[in-house]
Amino acid sequence: MEYLVIKCGGSVIDEVPASFYQELCDIRASGKYMPIIVHGGGKLITSLLDQLKIPTVFVEGLRVTTDEMLDVIEMALSGYMNKSITRRILQAGGQAVGVSGIDGWLLEAQQADVNLGFVGNVKSVNDTWLKQLCDLNYIPVVSPLGMDESWQRYNINADTAAAAIAGKLKCPLVLMSDIPGIYEEINGEKQTIPTLTTVELDVLIDNGSITGGMIPKVNAVKDALNKDVKEVVIMDGRQKNGLTLYCNEEVIGTKLYIKEELLHV
Repeated sequence: MEYLVIKCGGSVIDEVPASFYQELCDIRASGKYMPIIVHGGGKLITSLLDQLKIPTVFVEGLRVTTDEMLDVIEMALSGYMNKSITRRILQAGGQAVGVSGIDGWLLEAQQADVNLGFVGNVKSVNDTWLKQLCDLNYIPVVSPLGMDESWQRYNINADTAAAAIAGKLKCPLVLMSDIPGIYEEINGEKQTIPTLTTVELDVLIDNGSITGGMIPKVNAVKDALNKDVKEVVIMDGRQKNGLTLYCNEEVIGTKLYIKEELLHV
């Protein structure tokens, strides 16, 4: 049985079909994969910050995070979002445990860039008890917060956190978003690119085709592939049975590779 890290973006988690949670349970019961969920919560965080009149600034898709924001971010991610997803898996008949990247020091973090404030990169992943949860038939649900050796909390981009966990487990990574994959414009129409290499990703960034929130996503993809992640797929989380289609090796979203070869061949 293989691990499967699934990242659910905050932009899509409220729009995934109800069947998604049943799909997770069925995939776990099938014995093919042990799923691990990493989730975002950007829309909720922004809404709460707006209510508190705390301004939000993004730099290349990453939220500049002040100490004032951390309590709000932790409340949104490790509180409402994490327990909502955990509860829905339980309602679908599965077993799930909601945790933060701070719990058990799952995600040891370090500051990504002083200009971003308390935004962190993942320094190391403590996967020991994460594997134990999977062995006990639980689906771990992880909120992307981390902590450094001085106990400072960090807000970690969910794509970055998911890529780090998949890299540690050397397993496939599915990034569920509100887009059908990476696309290009042909004759004024957006068309999903079915496959891309890391070299081609760099070209799309350099020519301005990939901007904003997609930049940390594709950087996380490249980092994951360089850490021997078997494959990465970016797909629309709103598509019914999308996760099942992926697990059945159907063509869906954009599948990303390193160099020119399929990683799973």
